[in-house]
Amino acid sequence: MLYAGTAMATSSVTDRPYHVIVKPIGAVCNLHCQYCYYLEKTALYPDERSFRMPDEVLEELTRQYIESQPEAVQELHFSWQGGEPTLLEIEFFRKAISLQKKHQRPGLRILNTIQTNGTLLDEEWGRFFSDEDFLVGISIDGPEPIHDRFRRDAAGAGSLDSALQGLEVLKKHRVEFNILTVVNRVNGDQPTATYDFLKRIGARFFQFIPIVERDSEGRMTPQSVGSRQWGRFLTGIFDRWKQADVGEVFVQYFDVFLGLYMGLPSSLCVFAETCGRAVALEHNGDLYSCDHFVFPDYLLGNIADLSLTRMLDGEFQSRFGQDKKDRLPHVCRRCSYLSLCNGGCPAHRFSKSPGGEANLNYLCEGFKLFFRQALPYFRAMAACLNSGRPARDYPMLLGSQAGRPKAGR
Repeated sequence: MLYAGTAMATSSVTDRPYHVIVKPIGAVCNLHCQYCYYLEKTALYPDERSFRMPDEVLEELTRQYIESQPEAVQELHFSWQGGEPTLLEIEFFRKAISLQKKHQRPGLRILNTIQTNGTLLDEEWGRFFSDEDFLVGISIDGPEPIHDRFRRDAAGAGSLDSALQGLEVLKKHRVEFNILTVVNRVNGDQPTATYDFLKRIGARFFQFIPIVERDSEGRMTPQSVGSRQWGRFLTGIFDRWKQADVGEVFVQYFDVFLGLYMGLPSSLCVFAETCGRAVALEHNGDLYSCDHFVFPDYLLGNIADLSLTRMLDGEFQSRFGQDKKDRLPHVCRRCSYLSLCNGGCPAHRFSKSPGGEANLNYLCEGFKLFFRQALPYFRAMAACLNSGRPARDYPMLLGSQAGRPKAGR
């Protein structure tokens, strides 16, 4: 492979913005979480030994990612994930930032985010993240009995104590962070304990990600959250949040749903009408359709041979993104909540409707349970925002008819 401006990989500007999740060390990780869907991806590269992204791949990614964005894009995020990206030395990320500055165009703001299990963070990492203004996502599933149930190292030891030490490093150096919590069969029954613990450790920005996995025979894994369990979990978190934390604590899903209720586009691909503009790049430059579709059938190509634009705007990826809308079952098209969920993530659409139609989201029942409980509150919050008042004033408008979500678009 050739890099840095080969004829095949020359950048061109795409019509629509897109986002790349970068896997600079592939699926390599110092933990062996039982529910991790990405650890197995090392098998895609059986001859690989280091899984460290070469400098030439890093530069080609940086150049193309910046040059191919539409002129209207004023802020661009480099998202570093794994595996565990902090297994790489800090010098790798210093190189990344140097290359970003080298290729940065006038008027473009570049931000870096990194998702980590937190167990390897030390003072040097803290200073680096602070100096370079990183946003750090740290994975914590709840108090020790919950977190350590699935998030263990290769020797079987729990990881919460090390993760909390890493969190303290971020706090000490005033690094902006959010907490990513994987919702599974265990903490799915304990929303209050989970939420209260995350607040107690100083979190103010929450992401909740449901674990939905099937084994080789198509059965749900023991770690996976149940559909109604997921709905009860979201409702429990919402009940806790709306009591006193609106405007003080920010829950990603609630922000997205409130925006959708108000007619804004989804800031999260899961609930957008179509997808295909959030792709995953492996350590060697291979580009896949989505972080949840890192399989041989969804390999779009390599940035050494094809430009990011050509792969993103190509027929295969365009069809992949449009299928999210076009393959919705009829029961979804008639659903009053369609404008809020848009069928959810395609990776979870393997269930059948009551009438036997395919492509129903496994979590559908849970989302409906949550929407039924939460919509009156979103309606009141939207009325507050539309009248120029903060959303936390919603109790004064609760029960008023401030408009209902449309069944479709």
